Amino acid sequence: MIEKNSLESQHQSSPDWYKRLFAWVMAHGANDDYERAVSDRKQSLFSDLHDGDVVEIGPGSGPNLRYYPQNIHWIGIEPNPFMHPYLKQEAERLGINIDIRSGTAEHLKVDDNSVDAVVSSLVLCSVADLPGTLQEIRRILKPSGRFFFLEHVAAPQGTWLRRVQSGIRPIWKALADGCHPDRETWVALENAGFKSVKYQHFRAPAVPPIVSPQIIGVATK
Repeated sequence: MIEKNSLESQHQSSPDWYKRLFAWVMAHGANDDYERAVSDRKQSLFSDLHDGDVVEIGPGSGPNLRYYPQNIHWIGIEPNPFMHPYLKQEAERLGINIDIRSGTAEHLKVDDNSVDAVVSSLVLCSVADLPGTLQEIRRILKPSGRFFFLEHVAAPQGTWLRRVQSGIRPIWKALADGCHPDRETWVALENAGFKSVKYQHFRAPAVPPIVSPQIIGVATK
């Protein structure tokens, strides 16, 4: 599995040829097996989105667009400009209007208390500042707004897989474009100041074991 959005500071400093190649790989089915495996989970997660303004951070080439209702105002914050044409193509195929903006998850160019929902999938593992990203998400959400997430995370402490994740982290970060395979994202979510955080752990099929522990859920401001 390739992360849908790589470390954003690294994206900004990467040469154009790399960003172009990364976008092409993502748009041409790099994660197709994974997307099929989690399709039901995504369908259930996004079924509670109805209308209003929705920001997706790191949407990549747009694998989540198919799950959104057509009456929302979708804003995508995507730091790789070579992803933008693929996002537009997918939106045209689905017949939905989208608003694509450059930027990073740590510095969202969105007004305070202005959006109904934020979405993230396979992004929080790679952001440079996870607590800062979660504060940005809280900042732009309206009161009672919701953050929908699906992320791969660290395996339980003391397990063989957790030891492998921690041991391979330096190499994995370099090979997987900044990804932290042993990030306890659920802990950061619980400590971010949301009114409520509801999630479940699961093991994703069709991916390397190191990124198979995942969480899916909703945090409410």
